[in-house]
Amino acid sequence: MVQKTKEQTLAWLRTISGELATATLKRLEDTLPWYGDMPPGRRSAVGLVAQAGITSFISWFEDPKSTPWIAADVFGAAPRELLRSVSLTQTLQLIRLTVEVVEHRIKNDDDVLREGILLYSREIAFAAADVYARAAEARGLWDARLEALVVDSILSGEYDNELPSRIAALGWNGHGEVCVLVGTAPKMLDVDQLRRTARHLDADVLIGVQGSRLVLVIGRASPRTDPDAVTPMPFLEIAKQLEPGFGPGHLVLGHEVPTLVDASKSAKAALAGFAVARSWRNAPRPTLADDLLPERAFAGDPLARSTLINKIYRPLQAHSTDLLATLWCYLDNGRSLEATARELFVHPNTVRYRLKRVSDVIGWDATGAREALILQSALIVGSIADPDSAKRAR
Repeated sequence: MVQKTKEQTLAWLRTISGELATATLKRLEDTLPWYGDMPPGRRSAVGLVAQAGITSFISWFEDPKSTPWIAADVFGAAPRELLRSVSLTQTLQLIRLTVEVVEHRIKNDDDVLREGILLYSREIAFAAADVYARAAEARGLWDARLEALVVDSILSGEYDNELPSRIAALGWNGHGEVCVLVGTAPKMLDVDQLRRTARHLDADVLIGVQGSRLVLVIGRASPRTDPDAVTPMPFLEIAKQLEPGFGPGHLVLGHEVPTLVDASKSAKAALAGFAVARSWRNAPRPTLADDLLPERAFAGDPLARSTLINKIYRPLQAHSTDLLATLWCYLDNGRSLEATARELFVHPNTVRYRLKRVSDVIGWDATGAREALILQSALIVGSIADPDSAKRAR
């Protein structure tokens, strides 16, 4: 075999470049199912990339040192939407098949050309990885900014018509009820670990950092369509599993709300609870925001005051004046059954029964120290808001 000069090889390569591109597209259609399933416009764009790759190889082979950028420039022929619809794996399949076609066509030529193809294919593979890595990094930065914007909108309660589309763009998988968890941001925040933990708990999270605070919007990833399905994990238990991802300090979980659109209510409760959690000496981690209702009310939180009134005081008032009076008396007498019974001229068992009815009506148990504080705060706040309560008490 007569060895060609480099100039002759280059001239021959330019002559067969169209033939190589056509053979490559035929091989793609015969070998890769995903290429045949593409719409004509995208198949044409893939063909442009293959043609650009062959053309740039000829330029690279002519002078490898003077054009190190040319491999990355191959992907400049691809429309932006092509990068979103063709995965890195598929791109590497395209590169491999193109190299195989070219190698087959020149298999009887000199070793220098074959070595050049191997070197160039390596450059193209690294260039493809770089393109996709940059796209992923840009998408990650964009997603982080978008997620921060969504969480900020939830915390501020300032919704607009674009919020649902922003949430959808983030790939939010939550269904139904939502809670907001607020704590201290760690020095090294591992967002990926928080998301992995949430996925293992069949939950999804939106993550936002505001100064020293870390805010998680938690939703369940599976819809509750089957009434016979296993009871989903309570949000408090999910919060306990996510707790290691937070920094030291208090951790407060807002109350459950029906949808993500209502998450601002849970966020306001969690933020208000987080601001006063230090006043509860033995506060657990995490703490329910509703367990901090007294502290929140004392700090001037209107949501806490309305919760105390609407969930405790008014339900008891509407249900029975005897229950309300018994609760007042029981708490004023230091939670003593005998002292309460003497003041009300009833048997201690009657007091026990009424306290049990109080718990059934409102869900709080007056016999516990912490819940007694919540109930007494509700009575105080409710009586202040109810001008007729003093008349009824006399």
